[in-house]
Amino acid sequence: MSTLEQLLYTTVRVRAIIEEGIENIGTSFIFNYNVGDKNYLFLVTNKHVVSDAKVGVLTFIKGEGGKPKLGEAHSVTIRDFDKFWTCDKKYDVAIAPLAPVLSHLQKNEISIFFKAIPQTFVPDETQLNSLDAIEEVVFVGYPGGFYDKKHFLPIIRKGTTATPPYIDFNGQKTFLIDASVFPGSSGSPVFLYNRGEYFDKTKKSFIIGAERLLFLGILSAVYYIPDTGEIIYTPLSKKPKVQVRQLLDLGIVYKAETIVSLIEDVLKKRGEI
Repeated sequence: MSTLEQLLYTTVRVRAIIEEGIENIGTSFIFNYNVGDKNYLFLVTNKHVVSDAKVGVLTFIKGEGGKPKLGEAHSVTIRDFDKFWTCDKKYDVAIAPLAPVLSHLQKNEISIFFKAIPQTFVPDETQLNSLDAIEEVVFVGYPGGFYDKKHFLPIIRKGTTATPPYIDFNGQKTFLIDASVFPGSSGSPVFLYNRGEYFDKTKKSFIIGAERLLFLGILSAVYYIPDTGEIIYTPLSKKPKVQVRQLLDLGIVYKAETIVSLIEDVLKKRGEI
């Protein structure tokens, strides 16, 4: 698989049922945190997607022989879904261990196919400082709940950074992207991706014949203008209400470091690190 093809298998569709007739459709993705020779797999999504959810449904693509079985999927239903997740107190980020889900699938002799985003894809300070104010980004998910129903594949979209990813927008651990973002995209992983060449700001030169992929963070919300004319934002899992409003196509992304920090807090409490 090419690099971009592999991104298709990093996400898991989330259906969070709050109560009868009320549900959130969002995106989660699989993240691999490494400690020495141990790998910890986590599902990651937004806190607002799973909060107060009584039941959750996670849909995976089936696998066989180390390959995806396109057109075949398996859904796992989880009761007390909101308790399944550990939510960050400050940021719109939630994580859950994938191991219990994999154990359940193994007991039922169900094989799935997925790709985990490696911790090594999270940019360090040097890599962040090498980025320019405008960079190309891609994100993967289920905008408007939309996906390839025949093959159970998510949708890949692209855009650019709208604020520098190395600066905390409004003093928060966020930055903005300029892209078409819609409800259902909550929880989508956002990547910086270059193929062929890219500009290294610190070296003040182009790197030719190279491919670069960095995991920048998780998409959370979109700015829009309602009929009042005031610029506000809405979480991307919420169904749009009938009202006059204009999307600004400015998505809010929580930086990857917020996910790593939450994972480390959980592992410390478990005595793993």
